[in-house]
Amino acid sequence: MMKTKGLFLRICRVAVFLPVVLLLLTFLSGGMKAYAESGSPEGVSGEKRVYDEAGLFSREETEALESRIQALRKEMNMDVVITTTDLAGGKTAGEYAEDFYIRGAFGVGKDYSGVLFLIDMDNREIYILPVGKMNRFLTDKRWNSILDAAYEEVSGQNYVACAGSFLDGVAKYYKAGIPGGQYNYDKETGKISVYRSIRWYEAALAALIGLIAAAVACGGVTSRYSMKKERGGARNSLMAYRANCQFRYSDQYDHLVNKTVTFMIIPRNQGNGGNGGGGFSSGGRSTTHTSSGHTMGGGGRKF
Repeated sequence: MMKTKGLFLRICRVAVFLPVVLLLLTFLSGGMKAYAESGSPEGVSGEKRVYDEAGLFSREETEALESRIQALRKEMNMDVVITTTDLAGGKTAGEYAEDFYIRGAFGVGKDYSGVLFLIDMDNREIYILPVGKMNRFLTDKRWNSILDAAYEEVSGQNYVACAGSFLDGVAKYYKAGIPGGQYNYDKETGKISVYRSIRWYEAALAALIGLIAAAVACGGVTSRYSMKKERGGARNSLMAYRANCQFRYSDQYDHLVNKTVTFMIIPRNQGNGGNGGGGFSSGGRSTTHTSSGHTMGGGGRKF
């Protein structure tokens, strides 16, 4: 009886103190989480996309750029990064931009799609780095056009307007879509990757035309070989066996025996358009190369 009473008292004490212990644990875990978030310069979300290491923007300007970038990222489902530096560490603007993008683990999807804009005060150069799918939108001609507008602003030391001009260009060309005949040209291997797309109304029109053509052809063949006149005139003649003749379709299979593929090499354009950017042979060309699994293009402009 005494043992049962003692056990009952211990259970009561546990029942009283258990809520207090749980409350303390909840408070401690919440405090640790808040500390971890405050200790991270980017917070838990890690959505920071403006890295003003050269101190060219004010706090308000940085916040405004961040707001525009977040809206663009949501619309395009691709990454957008702006960075500045006054110490490139001996790297060219292109090398610094590529290293920054890779080390920052930027990009969306398996091809790390996105674009980075660099204002390099060390090399005195602005640089645009399209990556992955963004190369389809920002062809050589297009990113050179963006650099033209950004160059006017950076030459006047209006750095926030320079970055804003870059964002304007990205938004403009994304809304314009991928230009017809666009292709990526790998300057290291010579490989060409042509972008092909069929819009829904083009597919529907092609299917409709195919159905009409097939119906006309089948109708003509069936009418020609149905032999209605022969059946009517041959019932009382020696050709009576033709009276019941009918045309019927049968399965027929075609087997591919051999094929011939022809390749055409497009020569490089030796006349470069824009400093450090590489030339373009048409409005749809994007000159690219591969680095650490990233397909990168773009180029820069000295100021």
